[in-house]
Amino acid sequence: MFREVLPNMIAPIIIYSTLIIPSNILFEAYLSYLGVGLPQTTPSLGRLISDGANLYEKAWWLLLFPGVILFLATLAFNLLGDGLRDALDPRG
Repeated sequence: MFREVLPNMIAPIIIYSTLIIPSNILFEAYLSYLGVGLPQTTPSLGRLISDGANLYEKAWWLLLFPGVILFLATLAFNLLGDGLRDALDPRG
């Protein structure tokens, strides 16, 4: 089993891992945005966006930059997973 099945399962496991990371990042940011995620002393993109939303009228950049970082982080992991899927796909 380890000689036949496991080598064929390594590529799908790696691909799935890189594609599930963005949803976990967004889930953590969403929970922190609502205030039920990480503790108050731990920095989080969701908490930064939540704090920036309260100050949007006076300091718009406090909302914009954490949102852009969150978008770029999820995009980077999605592109990494897509590239790994193309590179490791045995069917073509």
